[in-house]
Amino acid sequence: MDHENLIAGPPATYLPGNAEADALLAGGADPAEVAAKFPSESAAWASLAERAFESGDVVQAYAYARTGYHRGLDQLRRAGWRGQGPIPWSHEPNRGFLRSLHMLGAAAESIGEDEEAERCQSFLRDSSTEAARRLNG
Repeated sequence: MDHENLIAGPPATYLPGNAEADALLAGGADPAEVAAKFPSESAAWASLAERAFESGDVVQAYAYARTGYHRGLDQLRRAGWRGQGPIPWSHEPNRGFLRSLHMLGAAAESIGEDEEAERCQSFLRDSSTEAARRLNG
C-alpha cells in the first residue's frame, strides 16, 4: 500500500505518462531504442538497467539506473515534487523512476557502494512502501 496523507505532509506526486514510449516497451521494443527516442523516460532506462544487471554487467546496470534515476528526478521536480513525499507505485508512470531507483541501489551494492545502496533503499521505502515491497521481493 502506498502512503496515505493523513497529516499535512507533502502531497503524492504523479508523473505524466508517455503513451508512445509505454506502448513500445509493452510491445517488446528494445529498451535501448526507446531510450534513444525518448531519453527522458525512466522506464526505458530501468529496463536497460534490469537487463544489464541480470546479465551480470553491474557497472553498465549502474550507469543505466543512474540515468533513469536522474531523468526521473527531473520529471518529479517538473511535476511539483520538492524532495519529499510519496511517489505512488500504483500510478504506472511513476514505476520507471521507482524501478531505476531500486536498480541504482542494487547495482551500487554490487560494486561496493554501500552508503549509496542504503540511501537508495531508504529513498525507495520513503517514496513508496509498495514499490519497496514489490521490487525487493
